[in-house]
Amino acid sequence: MPEEFPRGLSQAEAAARLAAEGGNQWQQEATRGWPVLLGQLLREPMFVLLLAAGGLYLMMGDSREALILLGFVVIIMSITLLQERRTERVLEALRDLSSPRALVVRDGQPRRIPAPELVRDDILLLAEGDRVPADGLLLQAHELACDESMLSGESVPVAKFADGACAYAGTLVVRGQGVLQVTATGKHTELGRIGQSLQAIEVSDSPLRQEMARLTRRLTVLAGLLCLGLALLHWWLSSGWLAGLLSGITLAMGILPQEFAVILIVFMALGARRLAQHQVLTRQLNSIETLGQTTVLCVDKTGTLTHNRMRVAALQVADGYLDVQAWQDQALPEAYHELLEYAVLASETVPQDPMELAFQRFADDFLSGTEHLHADWALVREYELSAQQLAMSHLWQAQPHEPLFVACKGAPEAIVDLCHLGAEEQAKVLRQAAQMAEAGLRVLAVAKARHQQALGWPECQHDFEFSLVGLIGLLDPLRDEVPAAIAECQQAGIRVLMITGDHPRTARAIAQTAGIQTGEVHSGAELAAMSASQLADCVARSAVFARVSPAQKLAIVEALKGNGEVVAMTGDGVNDAPALKAAHIGIAMGKRGTDVAREAAALILLEDDFTAIVRAVALGRRIFANLRQALIYTLAVHVPIILLALLPLLFGWPLLLAPMHIAFLELVIDPACSIVFEAESGSRQLMKQRPRPLTEPLVSRAHVLMSLLQGAGVGLAVAVLYGYSLRQGVAVEVARGMAFSTLVLSNALLIFACRSAQSGWRAMFGGLSRTSFWVLSVTLAGVLLVCGVPAVAPLFAFQPPSALQWLLVVLVALSLLGYFSLLKWLLAGTQLQPSVRAQSSR
Repeated sequence: MPEEFPRGLSQAEAAARLAAEGGNQWQQEATRGWPVLLGQLLREPMFVLLLAAGGLYLMMGDSREALILLGFVVIIMSITLLQERRTERVLEALRDLSSPRALVVRDGQPRRIPAPELVRDDILLLAEGDRVPADGLLLQAHELACDESMLSGESVPVAKFADGACAYAGTLVVRGQGVLQVTATGKHTELGRIGQSLQAIEVSDSPLRQEMARLTRRLTVLAGLLCLGLALLHWWLSSGWLAGLLSGITLAMGILPQEFAVILIVFMALGARRLAQHQVLTRQLNSIETLGQTTVLCVDKTGTLTHNRMRVAALQVADGYLDVQAWQDQALPEAYHELLEYAVLASETVPQDPMELAFQRFADDFLSGTEHLHADWALVREYELSAQQLAMSHLWQAQPHEPLFVACKGAPEAIVDLCHLGAEEQAKVLRQAAQMAEAGLRVLAVAKARHQQALGWPECQHDFEFSLVGLIGLLDPLRDEVPAAIAECQQAGIRVLMITGDHPRTARAIAQTAGIQTGEVHSGAELAAMSASQLADCVARSAVFARVSPAQKLAIVEALKGNGEVVAMTGDGVNDAPALKAAHIGIAMGKRGTDVAREAAALILLEDDFTAIVRAVALGRRIFANLRQALIYTLAVHVPIILLALLPLLFGWPLLLAPMHIAFLELVIDPACSIVFEAESGSRQLMKQRPRPLTEPLVSRAHVLMSLLQGAGVGLAVAVLYGYSLRQGVAVEVARGMAFSTLVLSNALLIFACRSAQSGWRAMFGGLSRTSFWVLSVTLAGVLLVCGVPAVAPLFAFQPPSALQWLLVVLVALSLLGYFSLLKWLLAGTQLQPSVRAQSSR
């Protein structure tokens, strides 16, 4: 780094200023502290019903039951608050990871930090594609231009020079590089003064959340109607309106699906954390819901399938060809010096592009100390690469008032056009390029020219009198793990499409090595000439697209979506943002991606690794499968509560369940739903199935039927045991304790039945997680405490059963395992459980 380059602040100075002036945030993320969480919790219907039941007990003169209910309220609220706070901490950590990054100079060294940690006087390094994170004064600028439309409404980029110009927070660097000294952060920036308008933007709920809301509303209405009906029935039969109202509250507590919202947020938040452990950052939690539905994965070659570390593999000058991979000499033949010299001159002075870095490394190795490296030359003009002209030129000044040296590199087709070669010479060069591309090399052509500075700057590169120097073949090796990952995608029914800017022959060679089913390779020019219907047919048949522009990437995504595909798309550049935004799941590259690409994406790969995408899809399928099983379980465990609130009244038995019993059951249901099922590792068959259709609901009629039948089996078994015990003359408190113990144990065993959509004992008990073991152990301990301990049982209107009666309880509960397994086996052969049928057919 040059001596005059700013050293920036020290870490100690920056920390002190951050503490004194606050972070670089003009809007604060909404977080929920303890008071907010507590207020929301007290408005939950379940807690309202518990408090109402406690009030009724006090009105009936039963202060003991009222105090027990109050104790349960405290316990359940504590557990819920801890769980909610844990989720908030996960989301806060994810927000910190997803905050924009800034490249600053601290203690003389560049380092990347979260943008909120920027402070005044920080030295900030800007590059094309960055979102400027704070206001500042430009100290250096190299061909720098910013899109300030966010502030001014003017769509034309504004050129920036190091002559007192400023760059502003929120604007986008669309060209060049710069060094900025931060002058204002957070609410003191121009963007902060304009207002915090982004906080007013509301994101619509995802289909999954809408489905959960519909299901919750329906069950809530059902709970209200049944509650009212049972209260009236009890009042009519027994003429006790307080007892009738208490029975109605008990039934409502048993039906209310208050767990649904908790389950969804816990699954999404913990799923995002699991993705982060696999180096995949989730910017939009809704994308986790869609991951498992992905049918097409569109990937770039460079950096995703390959290492993104190019190396020079072949040189072609006239008829001379040098295979660098097989070449063993220490000195580069003189014939290839000029080719490498002009390749370096046509590159950025501080290269970031992998190809330009490869040129620089190769030149440092073999041209060091020669007259072909020009550190003292001045770059005076650039002509940039564009979709219309796939070539770039640099104009260099060696001496004042002397003609300029023009170095140009780009696609062979573009360079031969710029050189105005004859038809025969043009065909020869393109044939040489094709032969190199067929070997899997990325081929660039290099040209040179001289230009009189007095003539001014030509409008375009075509106005230079270029002569061809030669061809350079570069190789970006395929990652070792990619073929296996692509095979896994194909086994999972996911098509992998490779969209690249490489030559079609290079693209085909890489695709074949990776195991992508190539078929016909289409170029961007071919795509541009297609109608909408032709493009839709093309993307349905082909898997490799080469020489593709960003606009054509977007067209491919839209065509795939029009075909009914669920599209995941990778990208890293500014121009990739529209395609990333349009895809169902946009995936930005974390290391080489621009800020704009990250903002447009739903997921960010912290390591630019294709296998991380495959792991994310697998985890998305696992999350969805576990979420479905959790909801099936939740629906099922509410059914016996309804039956056991109704049947004793209809048969004239003493009431079995009271509000405090429902509160105890909540301590079993909530952890089982949100913790046990989320921790399940999922079936190994998940990545051997085709993606689920977009039209497939989370909980179908088949799943509801399964839940009803499972829950009805538990309810009837408990009711039969209760009625039988009463007929045998067993004391009401003992019979109630036996029935309640059977209900809790059966609900715990129902977890095993709901762990998998498959039938069989292995599906029930195989791969039991440590979390499941602990939850079941605590459940058993709780049952023994409230039903078997003489000092505690009377508080719940129980009396401890005898050893023989305990044996009967265990046998009835265990017998239900056979019922659960038989039920799934019977339904697996019908259309009631498509997910089971899909698995068993494989």
